[in-house]
Amino acid sequence: MSDFILKATKRSDIGKGASRRLRREANMIPAVVYGGKEDAASITLSHNQVIRFLEEESFYSSIITLDIEGETEEVLLKDLQRHPFKPKVLHMDLKRVVRGQEMHANAPLHFINEENAPGVKEGGVVSHQVTSVEIICMPRHLPEYIEVDMGAVEMGGVVHLSDLTLPEGVRIAAFEQGEDNDLSVANIVPPTVSSSSDDADEAPAEEAPAEEEGGEE
Repeated sequence: MSDFILKATKRSDIGKGASRRLRREANMIPAVVYGGKEDAASITLSHNQVIRFLEEESFYSSIITLDIEGETEEVLLKDLQRHPFKPKVLHMDLKRVVRGQEMHANAPLHFINEENAPGVKEGGVVSHQVTSVEIICMPRHLPEYIEVDMGAVEMGGVVHLSDLTLPEGVRIAAFEQGEDNDLSVANIVPPTVSSSSDDADEAPAEEAPAEEEGGEE
């Protein structure tokens, strides 16, 4: 049993109008669960429960127990549609986990020892290019997160996907397409200095135009 148990009910009334009514009148979220040997199924989730779970980072990369009216199955969160400006979830996609089969999942990256990095001690700034990485593993090997140790990175240094220390049984999905997909994860760059104020201080004061001799004709 996972740490997250998501309660759901079956949904037969589908379509945009039905989904809007669910969100507006019942404070429910329309969702779909798919994958495995079963057909895709339309379900509804409690908006309050989902919002509470979304506050925990591990929810995004954990195997979730989905309880559909007493019948349980294991799923991963695969897609999440949020309202553009309201704190509301509009739709969720959940993918079934099949034990004994490899799966794709997104693992968050935890950057550690940034303050000890030589580049930071020299005044550099850490820049994160990505905050999560797609991995392939068996369900039992799914990590909660992957650490990125910045402790030895010099000024101008770059950490790539190939530099990550992966847990047992975990592969990076990008490398399935070739080693040239070794993307940058983070680097340390010199601080950006705004030159506008300095230039203003150093710029010579404009001289007042000299009066013409002799005055007006």
